[in-house]
Amino acid sequence: MKLLLATFLLISNLTVFAQSNSFAGDYNRTLNTTGNDMFDYKLTLNPDGTFLFHYCSKIKNGIPPEVNKYGKGKWTAKDNVLTFSSNKQEDFDAKYTLDFNNSKARFVTKNSRDKTERIIKTKLTFVESEIPWMQRLDVFKI
Repeated sequence: MKLLLATFLLISNLTVFAQSNSFAGDYNRTLNTTGNDMFDYKLTLNPDGTFLFHYCSKIKNGIPPEVNKYGKGKWTAKDNVLTFSSNKQEDFDAKYTLDFNNSKARFVTKNSRDKTERIIKTKLTFVESEIPWMQRLDVFKI
């Protein structure tokens, strides 16, 4: 009985770990405007539950013309919703200034039961964030 219980716990832990690995990876989104302005979003989700985020905007007539913002912290997944958090003491310094607390993103991918030939890119859609320009932002898995 103990062996059966230990096997069950091992399999359930491996299943949880395998699910989080499907979220891990690099996500990117680059938006170009007709005026040659560029907005670049890069998100890296590490398998250990940490993340790094880099936002770069290059606006031709902007002051300053190039802006870089960074964020880091931890992420957790429940079902297909990722929750981001940042610790004020560990994750903030002169470089990392974006606060990802209370940010949530939905993981979107093609359903395994969908047998059609349509292509659905794997992406994260930010559904909640205290960073105003992050809401409804899609970043695509590379």
